[in-house]
Amino acid sequence: MEYISTRGSAPALDFEGATLAGLASDGGLYLPREWPRLSEAEIRAMRGLSYAALAARIMRPFVAGSLTEAELEALCKTVYGDFGHAAVTPLVQLNETHWLLELFHGPTLAFKDVALQLLGHLFETFLERRGKRLTIVGATSGDTGSAAINAVAGRERIEIFMLHPNGRVSEVQRRQMTTVRAPNIHNLAIDGSFDDAQRHVKRMFSDPEVAHSVGGPLNLGAVNSINWARLMAQVVYYFYSALQLGAPDRKIAYSVPTGNFGDVFAGYVAAQMGLPIERLIVATNVNDILHRALTSGDYSAGSTTQTITPSMDIQVSSNFERLLFDCGGRDGAALAAQMQGFDDSHAMQLTNAQRQGAAKLFTSARADQKETARAMQWAWRSAAQVIDPHTGVGLHASLAAPAAGQVEPGTPIVTLATAHPAKFREAVERAVGVRPSLPPRVGDLFGREERFTELPGTYDASRDFVLQHAADSAS
Repeated sequence: MEYISTRGSAPALDFEGATLAGLASDGGLYLPREWPRLSEAEIRAMRGLSYAALAARIMRPFVAGSLTEAELEALCKTVYGDFGHAAVTPLVQLNETHWLLELFHGPTLAFKDVALQLLGHLFETFLERRGKRLTIVGATSGDTGSAAINAVAGRERIEIFMLHPNGRVSEVQRRQMTTVRAPNIHNLAIDGSFDDAQRHVKRMFSDPEVAHSVGGPLNLGAVNSINWARLMAQVVYYFYSALQLGAPDRKIAYSVPTGNFGDVFAGYVAAQMGLPIERLIVATNVNDILHRALTSGDYSAGSTTQTITPSMDIQVSSNFERLLFDCGGRDGAALAAQMQGFDDSHAMQLTNAQRQGAAKLFTSARADQKETARAMQWAWRSAAQVIDPHTGVGLHASLAAPAAGQVEPGTPIVTLATAHPAKFREAVERAVGVRPSLPPRVGDLFGREERFTELPGTYDASRDFVLQHAADSAS
C-alpha cells in the first residue's frame, strides 16, 4: 500500500514510513493512494469474528508491504486482549432505533485508546527494525494526550512531548497525563487553546531548526489523528458495530461527536471500503466550524469557546483536509493553495465539488450546553445510561436526525460514546444528578503526584523546550 500527501508534493511512502513520519513534509496529511474495497460477501463472512481478528482483517490491505499477516494478527491480539471489556467496543441499546457504541474500555477510558494502543506497538516494531529513536510531539484537547502517553510510556526508543491548553481539560484528563512518571514523558501546559497547541505541533514538522536538531522527518513523529495509522485502527469499530446490526444487508447511520474530524473520517473510510453506511452525522458543540462547513460551505475559524465538552473546543479541524482532498478530485496542488489561503486568512469556502462530495454521506448538527444536558438526561431517564457530555452532543444529533430528515425511518443510529462519564464527573453530576465513579482499573489517580511544565502560549517557547529536552535525552 502506497501513501500520498493531500498537498501533492511530498514523496509517497509505504505504511511504515507514513506511520513514522506522521505529517507529510509538504504540510499535508497522508492517506492511501486508493481505497481498498470489500465485497458484500467478504463483509458478511466477517460476522462472528473477535474484535482482534476483525481488526487484523480490516487493516490488512493498509499495512501490506510493511507487516506480514502473522505480525499484524499478533499485534492485534496483544493490543485488544487487554481492554476492560471482552467485546472491546460493545454496543448498548437505548431503544428500538438508537444505540451507543462504547469506545471507552481501554486504559485511559477514551476512544483514543482503541487506536493509540496499537500505534505504540507499531512505533516500537518499526523503530526496532530501523534501529532508530523517535521524538513524538503532540497536542491534546484532553483524551489524545493521556492515551498516547499510556501507549508509549517507558518505551526506550521514544521520547514524547504532549502539549495541552492549561486549565482547559478536565481534572481526570489532566491527571491521566501528568501522573505518569516514566522518564520519556514530558507534559507541557501552554497558555492558550487547543488550536494554539495544534498549530505549534504542525509548525514544528516544517521548521528546519527542529528537523535539523532532532534528526529529520523520520525522527519526528505524530500521535494526533494527523497520523494515518490512528485513523486506520478506528475504521475497525464501524465494521464491528455494523456487522452486529445486520450489515452488509442493512444500512446503519452513525452520529459522531467530533472536533478534529478524525473519528468521523474513519467512518468515511469504512464506507469507501464497502460498509453500507447510510449517513455520518457530524455532531459539534458551539465551536461549530465543521457544522458550518458542511451546511453552508463556510470553513472560517473564530475564537474558541470553552464548554463542558473540552475535547471538542476546536476551531481548526486537521483531518477535514483529508475529506476535502478526496471529495475535491484528489488535486494536491489545488488543495495546497486552498489550505495556504486558509492559513493566511483563517477563512475558506469549500468548492462545489467538495460540498457535493461531502453531502453524499455527511450531514451535521450543533448542540449547545443546554441541548447536551437534555440529551444526557434522556439517556439516564429513558435507558438508565450515564453518558459523558461529548457523547451527549452526539446523542442530541442522533435523536434529532429522523425528524430532520437526515436518516431514513427505521435505520439504526449508533452514537459513538467517546469517553467514560467519570472523566467529566462534575458536568455529568450537574446534568443528571449522578456522580460517576472511576473504574477500579484506573487505580488511585487522585493520590498520585503530578508533573508538568507550564509554558507561555508562543511557538518559540514550545519549540525551545522540545529542542532542549530532546537533545538531553539523545545525549
